[in-house]
Amino acid sequence: MRFSPRTLGLLAALFVLILDQGHKAWMLSIFDIVARAPITVTPFLDLTISWNYGVSYSLFATHAVTARLALICVQGLIVFGLLYWLWRATSRPFALGLGLIIGGALGNMTDRLFRGAVADFFYFHTSLPVGPLANYVFNVADVGITLGAALLIIESLTSSASGPSTPA
Repeated sequence: MRFSPRTLGLLAALFVLILDQGHKAWMLSIFDIVARAPITVTPFLDLTISWNYGVSYSLFATHAVTARLALICVQGLIVFGLLYWLWRATSRPFALGLGLIIGGALGNMTDRLFRGAVADFFYFHTSLPVGPLANYVFNVADVGITLGAALLIIESLTSSASGPSTPA
């Protein structure tokens, strides 16, 4: 079965949203990560619980309801912009990338709406002196956003490289 770019992107968004929210519900309610954390998986990856009250790396973190609602509104506007972009997409890889980002954004936005903060579980860390970005806590939605962004970058690099060349 071959889907149109628009349908593929919407299905990807729905898949990431459902997978993210299902994983969060399981980690919080069934697995009870709050009582068990941290769990060492590898020397560089632990399962834990971290509540992110801001955006990436807890930037703009706040517990104020009005600030959280403002963040949700901004995120909603971004999602609508991405949906518009998806609606006009003609490339299936590009639409897939947008769908992954949209699904991840909706997953994190759902957390902010219903949990007050974004639940993160995967703690990637290192003891190497490589700076503050070496310690990162993320969730399934963040994986969708990252994969989607990588796919958009790859698609933009490969489509421009294989496009028609214009003489100088």
